[in-house]
Amino acid sequence: MTQTRFIFSGSTGVEAVYGTIRPDAKAKPVFNAVEKGWNISHFDLSYNGSTVYIADSYNYPSELFLELKGQPEKKRLTNSNPLLADIEFAKQEVIRYKAKDGLEIEGILIRPLHEQSGKKYPLITIVHGGPEAHFNNGWLTGYSNPGQTGAAQGYAVFYPNYRGSTGRGLKFELTSQGDPAGKEFDDVVDGVDYLIGTGLVDATKVGVTGGSYGGYATGWFATRYTDRFAAAVMFVGISDNVSKWGTTDIPNEEYLVHARKWVYEDYDFFLKRSPIYYAGQCKTPLLIMAGKDDPRVHPSQSMELYRHVKSRTQTPVELVLYPGEGHGNASSTARYDYNLRLIAWFDKYLKGLDKGKS
Repeated sequence: MTQTRFIFSGSTGVEAVYGTIRPDAKAKPVFNAVEKGWNISHFDLSYNGSTVYIADSYNYPSELFLELKGQPEKKRLTNSNPLLADIEFAKQEVIRYKAKDGLEIEGILIRPLHEQSGKKYPLITIVHGGPEAHFNNGWLTGYSNPGQTGAAQGYAVFYPNYRGSTGRGLKFELTSQGDPAGKEFDDVVDGVDYLIGTGLVDATKVGVTGGSYGGYATGWFATRYTDRFAAAVMFVGISDNVSKWGTTDIPNEEYLVHARKWVYEDYDFFLKRSPIYYAGQCKTPLLIMAGKDDPRVHPSQSMELYRHVKSRTQTPVELVLYPGEGHGNASSTARYDYNLRLIAWFDKYLKGLDKGKS
């Protein structure tokens, strides 16, 4: 008689896991990996019992692996970017630190390439969206996430999995509910303080970026925590929780998984948890970018924060809207343009480099 089993993929903290478990859960899950250092993100089973996997690592984006039935050795089928074998990558490591209330927070740090002992470096902090999401300790470089490219240009790059992130069970995921922009974002600042305390990071050269809910965090840090951040790049981010409810395609999500109350039940609460409320004190140079056709976080959210900072302060602020793009850039042209603008902004305000001038 064949024993039924469930096959699953998921995460334990920052590590991706893949394994099997019996339906009665009497036995602990059996975890597998394609190779040491690789994270399985997707899998599929064939009719004959073989398995294919998509996996990534710190120095390779997604690749395809095959495991034939009865043969535990997994064969790598693709090498999509052979040139990566000749590239030197910066050290990527998992860090853990205590929030102010004692909760342990995990994050991932990519150290500057060719790091010099005793030298302090500028920091790019990347805040994930969701907030029901998290960063795995794998490939972390993309058009909106500087990652290894930032490290190669002399930045430390920090990916915090603040409270409310996935990967650590339901209890941890619920710790941010009812407190948008509260302790969840304080966890990010605590992580920055931890890295400053190690001697790696220059406290006067801390930058922040993120998209969607991470864009909300970026706007919050540029206004509410403006004394802590020297540059910010906000992408498809929330700036006004009151108007956001009336312009998004997911109006119920804020109630169901974030604030746990409706915006019309407490307008004052939602306004005071919005970056526009603190925009008048913004001293952080802020680059705001968004898709012009975003149904999730309407571009008016970007327009509002731009208008507030531009009208109420002398702080450098720019607004870029991408025609035809939604909640994240899909075209290669828009992605390339976004990446160039992001790096140039941090180079200018964290390193003092202005590539627009001779």
